[in-house]
Amino acid sequence: MARKSTAFTDIDFEKQGKQTGFLHIPHSPHEDAWGVTRIPLAVIANGSGPTVILQGGCHGDEYEGPIVLGEILRDLDPSSIQGRLIILPAINVAAVEMGRRTSPVDGLNMNRTYPGDPAGTITQQISAYVTDVIYPMGDAFLDLHSGGSSLMILPSAIVEPTVDPEHHKRNVAAVLAFDAPLTVVVDNLGEARTSTATSVRAGLTTVGTEMGGGGTVSLDALKVCRQGVRNVLAHLGVLPAPEKSSASSPAGERRILKIPGPSGYVFAPTSGVFESFHPLGTMVRAGQEAGRVHHLTDPARPPEILRFGADGLLYGWRQPGRVVPGNCCFVVAVPYEGELK
Repeated sequence: MARKSTAFTDIDFEKQGKQTGFLHIPHSPHEDAWGVTRIPLAVIANGSGPTVILQGGCHGDEYEGPIVLGEILRDLDPSSIQGRLIILPAINVAAVEMGRRTSPVDGLNMNRTYPGDPAGTITQQISAYVTDVIYPMGDAFLDLHSGGSSLMILPSAIVEPTVDPEHHKRNVAAVLAFDAPLTVVVDNLGEARTSTATSVRAGLTTVGTEMGGGGTVSLDALKVCRQGVRNVLAHLGVLPAPEKSSASSPAGERRILKIPGPSGYVFAPTSGVFESFHPLGTMVRAGQEAGRVHHLTDPARPPEILRFGADGLLYGWRQPGRVVPGNCCFVVAVPYEGELK
């Protein structure tokens, strides 16, 4: 039985052509007795073909995805596609407006609320609508992320794991079609409440990304993201196949990496100011000094040394200097040895 939701939209998902509008969720804060939260929504449809869901802004401090999806919904001619695009460029709209990872309305990280709750807080209602209404219409899902304001991550396309071998092959093929500089398998330490984990459970071909971060818009990552989205749409048959770039590497030559569970993360053991010893992209070894945390108001106290827990590529590191215990300071990716074909 479908869960009942109060959300409504002015978009007709079955209509051909281009529509831009909003998903409305009733919201009654102190400032507005009978208001709604308006979430941007667009549908571009032409002819027959797969339905691809494009989502950005799940975290409001990750900018490349919303920028690229805004360009697509403004510029794409419906006659150039075969199929349907459902575009949610700023899904966590209150967080996007404030440039925050979490929603200023209810304090929740949207990417830890799936499958949501249609009777819950605003963030839970949004993720419930995506789970209950949007995913069932889709064949594929692209979720565009970056490291946000707290992490800088090497631009990469992300494989969401699945236990179904055929589904895994579909996901890998679509992620490789994105043609990012890196392809990384990420299971979020087994976290099942994310949009991509829920998309996989719904049976959709699923592609994630990490496009830079640090609270900025990376021009290099933006370029990768623009081309990557179109590459995946061509792979799925929605857009014509692009001309092969001489810069593209054959799939067999690409590095496929994974985050190796807890050993791939280095967390701050104490409060202070974080200093990295290595730039992103460095090959590192387990036990090697990674950086340190300084105690600026207790200068006689030696800094705490951080060490890597795995051999691999330095894939992500913390951007703000100040840390508290448990903050993620480093992420290391190691070669992926699973089945890709």
